[in-house]
Amino acid sequence: MSDRIFNRHRTHLRSYLAAGYALFIAYASLSPFSGWQEQGLDFLEILFSPLGQTFTWFDFGINLLAYLPFGFLLAMMLRSRFPASGVLLAVVPGLAMSLLMEYAQMYLPARVSSNSDLISNGAGVVCGALLAVNIETQEWFARMQQWYGRWFQRGSVSDFGLALLALWMFAQINPSLPMLGSVFISEVARSPFEVVPVLPFNWLECAAVALNLLMPGVLLLTLLRERRHTLNLLLLALGVVTLAKFVIAAVLLKSWALLVWLNSEAMFGIVAGVLLVMLASRLAQRKLIFYAVLAVLGYMVLVHWVMGGGGTPAGAMRLYHWHYGHMLNYNALSQIVALLFPLLLLGYLGWLRSRLSKAV
Repeated sequence: MSDRIFNRHRTHLRSYLAAGYALFIAYASLSPFSGWQEQGLDFLEILFSPLGQTFTWFDFGINLLAYLPFGFLLAMMLRSRFPASGVLLAVVPGLAMSLLMEYAQMYLPARVSSNSDLISNGAGVVCGALLAVNIETQEWFARMQQWYGRWFQRGSVSDFGLALLALWMFAQINPSLPMLGSVFISEVARSPFEVVPVLPFNWLECAAVALNLLMPGVLLLTLLRERRHTLNLLLLALGVVTLAKFVIAAVLLKSWALLVWLNSEAMFGIVAGVLLVMLASRLAQRKLIFYAVLAVLGYMVLVHWVMGGGGTPAGAMRLYHWHYGHMLNYNALSQIVALLFPLLLLGYLGWLRSRLSKAV
Protein backbone atom coordinates (compact mmCIF):
# COMPACT_ATOMS: atom_id res chain seq x y z
CA MET A 1 0.00 0.00 0.00
CA SER A 2 2.80 2.45 0.88
CA ASP A 3 4.53 1.78 -2.45
CA ARG A 4 1.27 2.52 -4.28
CA ILE A 5 0.84 5.81 -2.42
CA PHE A 6 4.45 6.75 -3.14
CA ASN A 7 4.07 5.98 -6.85
CA ARG A 8 0.86 8.02 -7.02
CA HIS A 9 2.70 10.95 -5.44
CA ARG A 10 5.58 10.61 -7.88
CA THR A 11 3.10 11.17 -10.73
CA HIS A 12 3.38 14.92 -10.10
CA LEU A 13 7.09 15.02 -10.91
CA ARG A 14 6.73 12.66 -13.86
CA SER A 15 3.84 14.75 -15.20
CA TYR A 16 5.87 17.97 -14.94
CA LEU A 17 8.81 16.37 -16.77
CA ALA A 18 6.61 14.86 -19.49
CA ALA A 19 4.83 18.18 -20.05
CA GLY A 20 8.16 20.01 -20.20
CA TYR A 21 9.52 17.56 -22.75
CA ALA A 22 6.35 17.91 -24.85
CA LEU A 23 7.02 21.66 -25.01
CA PHE A 24 10.63 20.91 -26.02
CA ILE A 25 9.40 18.73 -28.90
CA ALA A 26 6.95 21.42 -30.01
CA TYR A 27 9.70 24.04 -30.00
CA ALA A 28 12.18 21.83 -31.89
CA SER A 29 9.54 20.82 -34.44
CA LEU A 30 7.99 24.22 -35.16
CA SER A 31 10.83 26.70 -34.58
CA PRO A 32 11.16 29.51 -35.72
CA PHE A 33 7.33 29.78 -35.61
CA SER A 34 7.21 32.17 -38.58
CA GLY A 35 6.17 32.07 -42.21
CA TRP A 36 2.98 30.09 -41.64
CA GLN A 37 1.11 29.64 -44.93
CA GLU A 38 -1.05 27.20 -46.86
CA GLN A 39 1.20 25.25 -49.25
CA GLY A 40 -1.44 23.17 -51.00
CA LEU A 41 -0.39 19.91 -49.36
CA ASP A 42 -2.71 17.03 -48.54
CA PHE A 43 -1.85 15.37 -45.24
CA LEU A 44 -3.30 12.01 -46.29
CA GLU A 45 -1.06 12.01 -49.37
CA ILE A 46 1.93 12.69 -47.13
CA LEU A 47 0.99 9.83 -44.82
CA PHE A 48 0.70 7.28 -47.66
CA SER A 49 3.52 8.51 -49.89
CA PRO A 50 6.46 6.15 -50.65
CA LEU A 51 8.89 6.11 -47.72
CA GLY A 52 11.92 6.34 -49.99
CA GLN A 53 11.08 9.92 -50.93
CA THR A 54 12.04 11.34 -47.52
CA PHE A 55 13.66 8.51 -45.52
CA THR A 56 17.29 8.75 -44.41
CA TRP A 57 18.96 6.75 -41.66
CA PHE A 58 20.37 9.92 -40.14
CA ASP A 59 16.93 11.52 -39.73
CA PHE A 60 15.53 8.21 -38.49
CA GLY A 61 18.16 8.04 -35.73
CA ILE A 62 17.77 11.70 -34.73
CA ASN A 63 13.98 11.47 -34.52
CA LEU A 64 14.06 8.17 -32.64
CA LEU A 65 16.45 9.59 -30.04
CA ALA A 66 14.36 12.78 -29.78
CA TYR A 67 11.13 10.92 -28.99
CA LEU A 68 12.65 8.16 -26.84
CA PRO A 69 12.74 10.32 -23.66
CA PHE A 70 9.15 11.40 -24.36
CA GLY A 71 7.96 7.79 -24.50
CA PHE A 72 9.97 7.02 -21.37
CA LEU A 73 8.45 9.91 -19.38
CA LEU A 74 4.92 9.18 -20.60
CA ALA A 75 5.22 5.52 -19.60
CA MET A 76 6.70 6.39 -16.19
CA MET A 77 3.86 8.85 -15.60
CA LEU A 78 1.03 6.58 -16.74
CA ARG A 79 2.29 3.33 -15.24
CA SER A 80 2.10 4.84 -11.76
CA ARG A 81 -1.66 5.11 -12.30
CA PHE A 82 -2.32 2.27 -14.77
CA PRO A 83 0.37 -0.39 -14.13
CA ALA A 84 -1.12 -2.96 -16.49
CA SER A 85 -1.45 -0.77 -19.60
CA GLY A 86 1.03 2.04 -19.12
CA VAL A 87 3.00 1.22 -22.29
CA LEU A 88 -0.05 1.26 -24.56
CA LEU A 89 -1.34 4.45 -22.99
CA ALA A 90 2.09 6.08 -23.46
CA VAL A 91 2.29 5.15 -27.14
CA VAL A 92 -1.09 6.73 -27.97
CA PRO A 93 -0.31 10.32 -26.79
CA GLY A 94 3.25 9.98 -28.13
CA LEU A 95 1.99 9.13 -31.61
CA ALA A 96 -0.66 11.84 -31.34
CA MET A 97 2.04 14.39 -30.53
CA SER A 98 4.09 13.28 -33.52
CA LEU A 99 1.06 13.36 -35.79
CA LEU A 100 0.19 16.88 -34.64
CA MET A 101 3.75 18.12 -35.23
CA GLU A 102 3.91 16.62 -38.73
CA TYR A 103 0.54 18.15 -39.59
CA ALA A 104 1.62 21.60 -38.33
CA GLN A 105 4.87 21.39 -40.33
CA MET A 106 2.81 21.34 -43.55
CA TYR A 107 2.24 25.05 -43.01
CA LEU A 108 5.91 25.93 -42.44
CA PRO A 109 7.92 26.37 -45.65
CA ALA A 110 11.18 25.78 -43.78
CA ARG A 111 9.97 22.36 -42.55
CA VAL A 112 9.26 19.07 -44.31
CA SER A 113 6.35 16.94 -43.16
CA SER A 114 6.87 13.23 -43.87
CA ASN A 115 5.54 9.81 -42.95
CA SER A 116 9.08 8.55 -42.34
CA ASP A 117 9.43 11.07 -39.50
CA LEU A 118 6.15 9.83 -38.07
CA ILE A 119 7.43 6.23 -38.12
CA SER A 120 10.78 7.13 -36.52
CA ASN A 121 9.06 9.26 -33.88
CA GLY A 122 6.70 6.39 -33.08
CA ALA A 123 9.63 3.99 -32.84
CA GLY A 124 11.27 6.32 -30.35
CA VAL A 125 8.11 6.47 -28.23
CA VAL A 126 7.80 2.66 -28.19
CA CYS A 127 11.48 2.19 -27.29
CA GLY A 128 11.22 4.75 -24.51
CA ALA A 129 8.07 3.15 -23.08
CA LEU A 130 9.64 -0.32 -23.12
CA LEU A 131 12.76 1.08 -21.46
CA ALA A 132 10.60 2.56 -18.69
CA VAL A 133 8.94 -0.82 -18.08
CA ASN A 134 12.32 -2.52 -17.87
CA ILE A 135 13.75 0.06 -15.46
CA GLU A 136 10.74 -0.02 -13.14
CA THR A 137 11.26 -3.75 -12.57
CA GLN A 138 14.88 -3.27 -11.49
CA GLU A 139 15.80 -3.47 -7.82
CA TRP A 140 18.10 -0.45 -8.02
CA PHE A 141 15.19 1.70 -9.20
CA ALA A 142 13.11 0.72 -6.17
CA ARG A 143 16.04 1.57 -3.89
CA MET A 144 16.43 4.92 -5.63
CA GLN A 145 12.76 5.73 -5.00
CA GLN A 146 13.19 4.87 -1.33
CA TRP A 147 16.28 7.06 -1.15
CA TYR A 148 14.36 9.88 -2.82
CA GLY A 149 11.55 9.60 -0.28
CA ARG A 150 14.01 9.83 2.62
CA TRP A 151 15.92 12.85 1.30
CA PHE A 152 13.32 15.06 -0.40
CA GLN A 153 10.11 16.74 0.66
CA ARG A 154 6.88 15.36 -0.79
CA GLY A 155 4.12 17.28 -2.49
CA SER A 156 3.30 18.99 -5.77
CA VAL A 157 5.33 22.08 -4.80
CA SER A 158 8.48 20.02 -4.23
CA ASP A 159 7.92 18.09 -7.45
CA PHE A 160 7.68 21.36 -9.36
CA GLY A 161 10.93 22.47 -7.71
CA LEU A 162 12.70 19.29 -8.81
CA ALA A 163 11.44 19.77 -12.36
CA LEU A 164 12.91 23.30 -12.20
CA LEU A 165 16.26 21.85 -11.13
CA ALA A 166 16.22 19.54 -14.17
CA LEU A 167 15.36 22.55 -16.35
CA TRP A 168 18.32 24.50 -14.96
CA MET A 169 20.67 21.60 -15.66
CA PHE A 170 19.40 21.34 -19.24
CA ALA A 171 20.10 25.03 -19.89
CA GLN A 172 23.66 24.79 -18.53
CA ILE A 173 24.94 21.86 -20.63
CA ASN A 174 25.09 23.89 -23.86
CA PRO A 175 28.84 24.09 -24.68
CA SER A 176 28.44 27.43 -26.49
CA LEU A 177 27.62 29.01 -23.12
CA PRO A 178 30.39 29.68 -20.58
CA MET A 179 30.34 27.47 -17.50
CA LEU A 180 27.20 28.61 -15.60
CA GLY A 181 27.14 31.65 -17.86
CA SER A 182 24.27 33.18 -19.79
CA VAL A 183 25.93 34.86 -22.80
CA PHE A 184 26.72 32.84 -25.92
CA ILE A 185 30.37 32.48 -26.86
CA SER A 186 31.15 33.53 -30.43
CA GLU A 187 34.29 33.19 -32.50
CA VAL A 188 35.87 36.60 -33.06
CA ALA A 189 37.21 37.10 -36.59
CA ARG A 190 40.89 38.12 -36.51
CA SER A 191 43.60 38.61 -39.08
CA PRO A 192 45.99 35.67 -39.68
CA PHE A 193 48.89 35.40 -37.23
CA GLU A 194 47.43 38.12 -35.02
CA VAL A 195 48.21 37.60 -31.34
CA VAL A 196 45.06 37.04 -29.32
CA PRO A 197 44.93 39.68 -26.56
CA VAL A 198 44.54 38.55 -22.97
CA LEU A 199 41.24 39.85 -21.66
CA PRO A 200 41.08 41.31 -18.13
CA PHE A 201 39.24 39.36 -15.44
CA ASN A 202 35.53 40.18 -15.63
CA TRP A 203 34.11 40.51 -12.13
CA LEU A 204 30.58 40.96 -13.47
CA GLU A 205 30.72 37.55 -15.18
CA CYS A 206 32.12 36.08 -11.97
CA ALA A 207 29.20 37.52 -10.00
CA ALA A 208 26.71 36.19 -12.58
CA VAL A 209 28.17 32.68 -12.23
CA ALA A 210 27.95 32.88 -8.44
CA LEU A 211 24.30 33.96 -8.54
CA ASN A 212 23.51 31.36 -11.20
CA LEU A 213 24.83 28.65 -8.86
CA LEU A 214 23.12 30.20 -5.85
CA MET A 215 19.68 29.82 -7.48
CA PRO A 216 19.72 25.99 -7.70
CA GLY A 217 21.46 25.96 -4.31
CA VAL A 218 18.61 27.72 -2.52
CA LEU A 219 16.17 25.61 -4.52
CA LEU A 220 17.75 22.46 -3.09
CA LEU A 221 17.63 23.97 0.41
CA THR A 222 13.85 24.21 0.12
CA LEU A 223 13.51 20.69 -1.31
CA LEU A 224 15.63 18.60 1.05
CA ARG A 225 14.44 17.22 4.36
CA GLU A 226 17.91 17.75 5.85
CA ARG A 227 19.93 20.72 4.67
CA ARG A 228 23.25 19.05 5.42
CA HIS A 229 22.90 17.14 2.12
CA THR A 230 22.53 20.31 0.04
CA LEU A 231 26.17 20.92 -0.76
CA ASN A 232 26.80 17.31 -1.80
CA LEU A 233 23.81 17.27 -4.14
CA LEU A 234 24.66 20.70 -5.55
CA LEU A 235 28.20 19.56 -6.35
CA LEU A 236 26.78 16.35 -7.85
CA ALA A 237 24.48 18.37 -10.12
CA LEU A 238 27.40 20.62 -11.03
CA GLY A 239 29.52 17.57 -11.83
CA VAL A 240 26.81 16.12 -14.07
CA VAL A 241 26.49 19.45 -15.89
CA THR A 242 30.28 19.67 -16.36
CA LEU A 243 30.58 16.11 -17.67
CA ALA A 244 27.62 16.51 -20.03
CA LYS A 245 28.96 19.85 -21.24
CA PHE A 246 32.37 18.33 -21.98
CA VAL A 247 30.93 15.31 -23.81
CA ILE A 248 28.61 17.46 -25.92
CA ALA A 249 31.48 19.86 -26.66
CA ALA A 250 33.71 16.96 -27.72
CA VAL A 251 31.03 15.72 -30.13
CA LEU A 252 29.76 19.00 -31.55
CA LEU A 253 32.39 21.73 -31.19
CA LYS A 254 35.46 22.31 -33.32
CA SER A 255 38.65 20.98 -31.74
CA TRP A 256 40.04 24.42 -30.85
CA ALA A 257 36.80 25.28 -29.01
CA LEU A 258 36.63 22.14 -26.84
CA LEU A 259 37.21 23.98 -23.54
CA VAL A 260 36.20 27.49 -24.56
CA TRP A 261 33.32 27.32 -22.06
CA LEU A 262 35.72 27.00 -19.12
CA ASN A 263 37.34 30.18 -17.79
CA SER A 264 38.70 31.72 -14.59
CA GLU A 265 35.50 33.75 -14.03
CA ALA A 266 33.57 30.49 -13.84
CA MET A 267 36.00 28.92 -11.36
CA PHE A 268 35.95 31.88 -8.98
CA GLY A 269 32.20 32.27 -9.42
CA ILE A 270 31.58 28.63 -8.49
CA VAL A 271 33.60 28.99 -5.30
CA ALA A 272 31.71 32.18 -4.41
CA GLY A 273 28.38 30.53 -5.22
CA VAL A 274 29.14 27.56 -2.95
CA LEU A 275 30.01 29.94 -0.10
CA LEU A 276 26.73 31.83 -0.63
CA VAL A 277 24.77 28.56 -0.52
CA MET A 278 26.51 27.61 2.74
CA LEU A 279 25.53 30.99 4.17
CA ALA A 280 21.93 30.53 3.02
CA SER A 281 21.73 27.12 4.71
CA ARG A 282 21.83 28.85 8.11
CA LEU A 283 18.64 30.84 7.45
CA ALA A 284 15.15 29.94 8.62
CA GLN A 285 12.72 28.90 5.88
CA ARG A 286 10.93 32.25 5.54
CA LYS A 287 14.18 34.21 5.52
CA LEU A 288 15.58 31.70 3.03
CA ILE A 289 12.73 32.42 0.62
CA PHE A 290 13.37 36.17 0.92
CA TYR A 291 17.10 35.55 0.38
CA ALA A 292 16.32 33.42 -2.69
CA VAL A 293 14.06 36.10 -4.20
CA LEU A 294 16.84 38.67 -3.79
CA ALA A 295 19.30 36.28 -5.47
CA VAL A 296 16.98 35.73 -8.45
CA LEU A 297 16.24 39.44 -8.87
CA GLY A 298 19.93 40.27 -8.51
CA TYR A 299 20.81 37.73 -11.20
CA MET A 300 18.20 39.08 -13.60
CA VAL A 301 19.27 42.69 -13.11
CA LEU A 302 22.96 41.83 -13.48
CA VAL A 303 22.60 39.70 -16.60
CA HIS A 304 19.94 41.61 -18.51
CA TRP A 305 20.50 45.23 -17.50
CA VAL A 306 24.07 45.61 -16.25
CA MET A 307 25.82 43.13 -18.56
CA GLY A 308 23.36 43.64 -21.39
CA GLY A 309 22.81 39.94 -22.14
CA GLY A 310 24.95 40.05 -25.30
CA GLY A 311 25.45 37.14 -27.63
CA THR A 312 22.99 35.35 -29.92
CA PRO A 313 22.38 31.70 -30.83
CA ALA A 314 23.38 32.40 -34.43
CA GLY A 315 26.62 34.08 -33.30
CA ALA A 316 27.72 30.86 -31.57
CA MET A 317 27.27 28.65 -34.65
CA ARG A 318 30.87 29.11 -35.84
CA LEU A 319 32.03 27.13 -32.82
CA TYR A 320 30.34 23.99 -34.17
CA HIS A 321 31.39 21.59 -36.90
CA TRP A 322 27.73 20.48 -37.04
CA HIS A 323 26.07 22.24 -39.98
CA TYR A 324 22.45 21.16 -39.53
CA GLY A 325 19.70 23.52 -38.37
CA HIS A 326 19.16 21.42 -35.25
CA MET A 327 22.02 23.23 -33.50
CA LEU A 328 20.54 26.68 -34.02
CA ASN A 329 17.27 25.44 -32.51
CA TYR A 330 19.17 23.86 -29.61
CA ASN A 331 21.07 27.08 -28.89
CA ALA A 332 17.92 29.18 -29.09
CA LEU A 333 16.06 26.77 -26.81
CA SER A 334 18.90 26.90 -24.27
CA GLN A 335 18.67 30.67 -24.25
CA ILE A 336 14.90 30.60 -23.75
CA VAL A 337 15.20 28.11 -20.88
CA ALA A 338 17.93 30.21 -19.25
CA LEU A 339 15.62 33.24 -19.50
CA LEU A 340 12.59 31.40 -18.14
CA PHE A 341 14.25 29.60 -15.23
CA PRO A 342 14.57 32.68 -12.91
CA LEU A 343 10.94 33.62 -13.60
CA LEU A 344 9.71 30.09 -12.89
CA LEU A 345 11.85 30.00 -9.76
CA LEU A 346 10.17 33.19 -8.54
CA GLY A 347 6.81 31.52 -9.15
CA TYR A 348 7.94 28.46 -7.20
CA LEU A 349 9.11 30.60 -4.28
CA GLY A 350 5.77 32.42 -4.20
CA TRP A 351 3.94 29.09 -4.27
CA LEU A 352 6.10 27.77 -1.43
CA ARG A 353 5.58 30.91 0.65
CA SER A 354 1.81 30.66 0.27
CA ARG A 355 1.92 27.01 1.40
CA LEU A 356 3.96 28.01 4.47
CA SER A 357 1.46 30.78 5.27
CA LYS A 358 -1.44 28.33 5.11
CA ALA A 359 0.40 25.86 7.33
CA VAL A 360 0.74 28.43 10.14
